[in-house]
Amino acid sequence: MKRNLVTIFCFLMSLQYGLLNAQTQVKPTLAPSALNPWGNPIGQAEIAIIPEPVSLMRKEGFFELPQNVVIAAPSGARLASSVNSLRDKIQNASGHFVSVINDASSVAHIKLQILDKGDASLGKEGYSLTVNSQQVVIKANNEHGLFYGIQTLLQLFPKEIESKEIVEAFKWTLPCVEIKDFPRVAWRGLMFDVSRHFFTVDEVKQFIENMSRYKYNKFHFHLTDDEGWRIEIKGYPKLTEVGAWSVKKEGTFGDFIPPGINEPRTYGGFFTQEDLKEIVAFAQDRFIDVMPEVDVPGHSLAAIASYPDLSCTPEAVNYKVRSGEKIMDWSRGAPPLALVDNTLCPANEKVYVFIDSVVSQLARIFPFEYIHLGGDEAPHNFWEKNEQIKALMKREGLKTIPEVQAYFEKRVEKIVRAKGKKMVAWDEVLEGGVPNTMTIMAWRSMEKGIEAAKKGHEVIMTPTQFAYLDYMQADEITEPRVYASLRLAKTYEFDPIPEGVDPKLIKGGQGNLWTEQIFNIRQAEYMVWPRGFALAESMWSPREKKDWSHFIAKTEKHFERLDLAETKYSPAMYDPSFAVRRTADKLLQVTLKTEIEGLDIYYSFDNSAPDRFYPKYTEPLIVPVDAGVLKIVTYKGKQQVGRILHMPITELNKRAGK
Repeated sequence: MKRNLVTIFCFLMSLQYGLLNAQTQVKPTLAPSALNPWGNPIGQAEIAIIPEPVSLMRKEGFFELPQNVVIAAPSGARLASSVNSLRDKIQNASGHFVSVINDASSVAHIKLQILDKGDASLGKEGYSLTVNSQQVVIKANNEHGLFYGIQTLLQLFPKEIESKEIVEAFKWTLPCVEIKDFPRVAWRGLMFDVSRHFFTVDEVKQFIENMSRYKYNKFHFHLTDDEGWRIEIKGYPKLTEVGAWSVKKEGTFGDFIPPGINEPRTYGGFFTQEDLKEIVAFAQDRFIDVMPEVDVPGHSLAAIASYPDLSCTPEAVNYKVRSGEKIMDWSRGAPPLALVDNTLCPANEKVYVFIDSVVSQLARIFPFEYIHLGGDEAPHNFWEKNEQIKALMKREGLKTIPEVQAYFEKRVEKIVRAKGKKMVAWDEVLEGGVPNTMTIMAWRSMEKGIEAAKKGHEVIMTPTQFAYLDYMQADEITEPRVYASLRLAKTYEFDPIPEGVDPKLIKGGQGNLWTEQIFNIRQAEYMVWPRGFALAESMWSPREKKDWSHFIAKTEKHFERLDLAETKYSPAMYDPSFAVRRTADKLLQVTLKTEIEGLDIYYSFDNSAPDRFYPKYTEPLIVPVDAGVLKIVTYKGKQQVGRILHMPITELNKRAGK
């Protein structure tokens, strides 16, 4: 009888265990032959690694995380932060106990190993990652590579690894794989503008943490502009007493009513030098270099409002830090006509003393070898009529205003080199001629970068048509309006190494987040992701590994991870684009198009919210004469994936023209 009871008990336990496996969606092991083109098991959720590795081979089986996990890692303070982060993620999400040891010879469940002889094919940042049924092993030539291997390992975990709470009754498994990986380009950057709107130390760290997950390695810190000076500079206290503060405005930046004399200037903030050192240390723990930018000679109104004698213009004594009111006339294009003189004076020796002090202090705070000194969008109209500038041109034999700016750029580059650093500048500095020792950040077009490379400059590609993350990523009816649109598919087309140039001169690429219309960190996240995925893959992965359909499938998986991590992102890839024209009989005809395949569009003209039981879009729509709004929504099968978009008919009429 006891034997029968034991048999029944074992049967019930095995049944319960089987049900638990079913609940946790543990799939049966597939043979390596049953793989899709990306090495993932057919019928299973695809392995979704962003950026795509150089090579990935799915093997048979899974590694199951034990209740007591041992991580073996080399000793070293810099890597310790990464290992501790891995330990904390596993413990916080799984509830399993994780210990870290430095004994390389021990048997560990997760083993990080620096190669004794090195592997030239991996380079400085590459790694290999092996997952078998018994162990996870990451190998690299140095700590850089181990860090990137850890980021890939985290993406092999179930999405629940991003949970901030313990996930109960969950079986933690990783697919068995062989991965070898290294980056395509050395410079993989994101720029964050904290001048238009101030972001705290913790928010900047949050931005850096998110970019580190996708193997970015350069953080371009835009610290000064017309709207705020964000760096404590010893000897120039007014830069932060005056230059860091403006009047708080909300609405559409650039169209604000000029502030009144008595409106409080309490909006803004700045970083102390200790704050900046803390940010640098945080980034270094994630193997990210921080490049500071002080934007000169243009975009310098905050500095001039603090110290008017840095300007050529006597009226500067009345200037205030910009609060979002109009200060430039862009009607004729670039360079703009300045309504106020926001430029440092190239003919004023005090300016070079000032820059020397600023660069000296930046060089002590930021260990990275590059310092960015702007150079973009410096207006000419105040310089053209200034007697000091005319005298400078005569004295130095300068024939044009671009040559005046080039004179300035050459002098500030000498200051930068005297501090043991290298200077980066925006591509406008090429117009007057500058030494090819200056690194050019090409923003106006890929062609500007090609031009710079052909002149012998090192180049960082960050063109507006692919890499400007402040641009609208969906239709204007859903986004704060800025200069242009940049959809995810277009960003994914970015190739930092163009044809016809020496690839050794292309340092890499970068995405830029200007924050005129970005007032808080949640909106900053929304604008970066998922376009930040596309840029990361374009800069890390081999060109032949890029595949739009596969990338979209991976992006959808990472949306689930970002949800659990409580990071905001844009669902704009699900939003259709609108094309509108007038028919021969003057009716509006609307054509809708999605940038990803497999979506169905449903619509309404009757003011109600459409779902999948509404009319399905199959051909261009004729707008009913009395309709006031077109509402659309996208579905994938029975699941709503897109937002309900409200397109006013008045807007369609405006776009169709007369």
